[in-house]
Amino acid sequence: MPSQVSDRMIDKLEFFIALAREEHFGRAAEVCGVTQPTLSAAIKQLEDQLGVMLVKRGSRFQGLTPEGEQVLGWARRIVGDAHAMREEMRAARHGLSGRIRIAAIPTALAMMPRLTTPFREKHPGVTFSILSRTSIEILSLLGNFEIDAGITYLDNEPLGRVTSVPLYHERYQLITSSGNPLADRDKVTWEEVSRLPLCLLTPDMQNRRIIDQHLTEAGVQMRPTLESNSMIVLFSHIRTGKWSSIMPLTLTETFGFAEPIRAIPIVEPDASHAVGLVAGPHMPHTPLVAALVDEAMTLARAFRT
Repeated sequence: MPSQVSDRMIDKLEFFIALAREEHFGRAAEVCGVTQPTLSAAIKQLEDQLGVMLVKRGSRFQGLTPEGEQVLGWARRIVGDAHAMREEMRAARHGLSGRIRIAAIPTALAMMPRLTTPFREKHPGVTFSILSRTSIEILSLLGNFEIDAGITYLDNEPLGRVTSVPLYHERYQLITSSGNPLADRDKVTWEEVSRLPLCLLTPDMQNRRIIDQHLTEAGVQMRPTLESNSMIVLFSHIRTGKWSSIMPLTLTETFGFAEPIRAIPIVEPDASHAVGLVAGPHMPHTPLVAALVDEAMTLARAFRT
């Protein structure tokens, strides 16, 4: 009976976390796989047990009360610890297995095999789900327990409370076709790059905000002729020979651009930004996340050599 009571409390806390995330009773119920009345009743029971109102009530969701915001922090910690305990016991019985959910900024996606491949060689019972997301979305997903880890920028915008492992530094290159302006140069400046027809990531991507920042520092304004949240779209336009782009050195090295595509370092400034793995701050981590952090540390040493 005590374990049933505990499981019911965890279920209610998970419902509450889902409601805070979705900000809609119907969507939260759908995510949790229950009916809306079931979810609403569970939230009401949680309020009765705690003796406080958690949700501002009306004809629709109107937000959390101040007490609800406090309980949300506790709920995330309790649910996270419960998941970690279950995973640790499963790993003790059967070895490391399960699914790791990772979200990565688009410019880091090509690097992912360097993390996932050696990890799975060590732990063949593990599978992966890898999503392309913005840096802001990664932190939100991590805080809501929708992913286990993220690959994102570490030094450009606030991360909040996370565990982080620096992997490499992103440096920027002009990607252009042979025969285009500046294609025969050994290096170019941000001011020179701004004059080209550029295809870049969309402004909601931190990589784009970094690029805009360095162009502003160089005293120039630039309006790209094409924007996309897909690296494949950018690559395909570069290969037409009519477009150029700005991409990180690590990305160009991974894809191994050959003639007629050229990758030219951008200087004045020679800017770099740290990219790394982030995981939730709660300790101990689940066995899967702990093993992934260890693998990230190994990869970080490889990047430094």
